[in-house]
Amino acid sequence: MNIYEIRGQFPILSRKIDGKPLVYLDNAATSQTPRCVVETINDMYFNHKSNVHRGVHTISQEATDIMEATREKVRQFINAQSTSEIIFTRGTTEAINLVASSYGDSLYTGDEIILTVMEHHSNIVPWQLLQRNKRLKIHVVPIDNDGNLDMNAYEDLFTENIRFVAVTHVSNVLGTINPVKEIIQIAHRYGVPVLIDGAQAAPHTKIDVQDLDADFYCFSSHKMYGPAGIGVLYGKEKRLSRMVPYQGGGEMIGNVSFEKTTFAELPFKFEAGTPDFVGIAAFGAAIDYINSIGLDNIADQELLLLDAATSQLMEIEGMRIFGTSDNKNGVISFLVGDINSYDMGVLLDKLGIAVRTGHHCAQPLMKRLGVTGTVRASFAFYNTLEEVNAFTQAVARVAKMF
Repeated sequence: MNIYEIRGQFPILSRKIDGKPLVYLDNAATSQTPRCVVETINDMYFNHKSNVHRGVHTISQEATDIMEATREKVRQFINAQSTSEIIFTRGTTEAINLVASSYGDSLYTGDEIILTVMEHHSNIVPWQLLQRNKRLKIHVVPIDNDGNLDMNAYEDLFTENIRFVAVTHVSNVLGTINPVKEIIQIAHRYGVPVLIDGAQAAPHTKIDVQDLDADFYCFSSHKMYGPAGIGVLYGKEKRLSRMVPYQGGGEMIGNVSFEKTTFAELPFKFEAGTPDFVGIAAFGAAIDYINSIGLDNIADQELLLLDAATSQLMEIEGMRIFGTSDNKNGVISFLVGDINSYDMGVLLDKLGIAVRTGHHCAQPLMKRLGVTGTVRASFAFYNTLEEVNAFTQAVARVAKMF
């Protein structure tokens, strides 16, 4: 890959912050967007804006075709069996809430759910809301000191009362890549379905939902070089067909009367109201862009950056890195001595370095780590080794200020 040519497709990367070149290392929160994706948004608004699935006129049919072409791109991207298994949502959070609400409707008082200590709040709170209404019990899988799940503890949790498992594919704090295929296999031995939060995995590694045998898998466009406000829920057709709709309204109906309403076929059964067809079209362009770069190339570049940054950071006195699994992606969460993560983040920003600070929407994990927050640097394939050097030198400079 010609990284410098690629960077030219992301205008924001040429910005300066306080006179310093921007080094954007907050990609786990949201990635930047290439010109081709923004151009798709413009084209949709200027040339194809019309409500989808509802018009017989040409523009409506064009918009519908573009939206449904993206559904097929998503199907291919994750190797789903059918486009009927691809539900468009506003993001990973809404996708998880959809499953918690709709699949959760089939759960009863006394049923139990398994989560892990490394979950994002988006994969904790929806289950707690369900727990409040259904009086469910939530079990939590612990981790070891390197940030790996305790798989023995996980399997020991299974009893006849376990009804669902929800687990992140990749930790947004630790970078740990969880053995989700094994997690699913164990759950399926007990007849338990599994949801995988793939928000931190889909931008970085190939996803094959059929090979994983995942019952549900979800991810977000804005972490994949696409627009915000678009996400995907994959669900096995046999699961989705038995679930009640999450929301009611236009598009998701078959027939409505005041006596009874029937619902549309999948996937439209779960897509109430006018979808963000412009954003969906742009997400299709983002998938095309990822495919043009190649996920293997993306993974190789990000691993190169991770290794370089890790080795350089560890030369700084007082450095603590949280998440040292042998199997992790391009995320480094760290603290230096007693320096507050917020103070470190603010001072790094003055040097042009954009990182994340705080609890990263993972407060239970922070409690397990014994801290209130960390500094998090997260890489994308458009980052460079020169930026890694600038980042680690900036951290060392800030550390000397204290």
